[in-house]
Amino acid sequence: MLTGRKYRLDFTPEQGEFAERIGGACRSVWNTALEQRRIYRRRGGWIGYHDQARQVAEAKDDFPWLAEVPGHCLQQALIDLDQACARHGTWKVRWKSKVANPPSFRFPEGGKITVERLNRRWARVKLPKLGWVRFRLTRPLGGKAKNATVSRDGEHWYISFLVEDAVTPPERHADPGSAVGIDRGVVKVVTRSDGRFHHRVFARDREVEHAKKLQRDFVRTAKGSARRKEAAGRVAAMARKVRRRREDFAAKTAHTLATGFEMVVFEALTTKNMTAGVEPRPDPEQPGAFLPNGAAAKTGLNRSILDKGWYRIELATRSRARYTGTHVITVNPAYTSQTCNVCTVVDRKSRESQAVFRCTSCGHIEHADVNAAKNVLTAGRAEFAQPRPGVRAGARKPRNRVGRKANRQATAAQSTATAGSGLAGIPRL
Repeated sequence: MLTGRKYRLDFTPEQGEFAERIGGACRSVWNTALEQRRIYRRRGGWIGYHDQARQVAEAKDDFPWLAEVPGHCLQQALIDLDQACARHGTWKVRWKSKVANPPSFRFPEGGKITVERLNRRWARVKLPKLGWVRFRLTRPLGGKAKNATVSRDGEHWYISFLVEDAVTPPERHADPGSAVGIDRGVVKVVTRSDGRFHHRVFARDREVEHAKKLQRDFVRTAKGSARRKEAAGRVAAMARKVRRRREDFAAKTAHTLATGFEMVVFEALTTKNMTAGVEPRPDPEQPGAFLPNGAAAKTGLNRSILDKGWYRIELATRSRARYTGTHVITVNPAYTSQTCNVCTVVDRKSRESQAVFRCTSCGHIEHADVNAAKNVLTAGRAEFAQPRPGVRAGARKPRNRVGRKANRQATAAQSTATAGSGLAGIPRL
């Protein structure tokens, strides 16, 4: 089974500078290749990974800074771009910024990565053109590394190994028949159908006020100054502390759910749509004025939703479920908070407040989130009992390799025909 292992690297100053240059080269290749794809699309053409990889290899003769970095890292950047364009479309893929996107690059060939353990606390890895690099061995590697991704988070560098741990998934969960429904909320992050809550405050009140002060200090600095860079580092350090607490909570909650239940049912929440902003409403009586639309309250709700990390909890549970044999499914969240789990009557008036559910039909009284979680579990049992015939859970549509081959042949013919139009080569970096 493939799994991830992340460790903190101990770069020398020379290795750190070289890693910055590798990340910068990968970012430039990504942005230039994306620009080239969009130019081709505007003119009715198409270009793929194979042509762009060949052009990058040719560009190394003109740009020495491309030749000094590992070639496989540049190729992997093009592969990632190709997959992103195929999944989201050329026009929805974003550019990589030097400020917003920390440097990151991947070594895709595990055969060229050598890992040696030095002692109980330290180990070292040999990376192409970077040489031997020490890293803090906080946990055993547990298998053979398939690839390695190097990235910077704040002032420190980290390495993530994709490891084949040779663990086989269990045929059945340790507690057969157990199931739980999950309701994710703002007041309580996770509410289970058995009445238990999982909650944690990721940023205390004084930390929130301190974060606001750091943000004000950052805004008051001049652009491009050293003080602005220091202020940005302090703001990022505070956000990183909160993010790590959120990751720790998600991992612990996922472990509890996956080890305790054979089936975990989540609501299929679209967090992106739920946290969309409110458009202003113009006042027809006063030109240029706008009517109150509750934008401030909606902004506060959006921040609360994003702070809880709903999707991270679901993703961590799916990852942990591979080792326990747990089935993780999602159901339609419509009316789960307005339906009585006893008499199944739907009435929005039954939910008196955030925490109180009092059915207007049968008089059943229960915690509102627990009632919603029970409805989620009921919907999950019904969906799990009637799987669609001939469709395996998690199955992906097979790739049309014949079509991809035809596209490559058409692109090669088009590149030959447009050799003099300035599109044959990759735009200058």
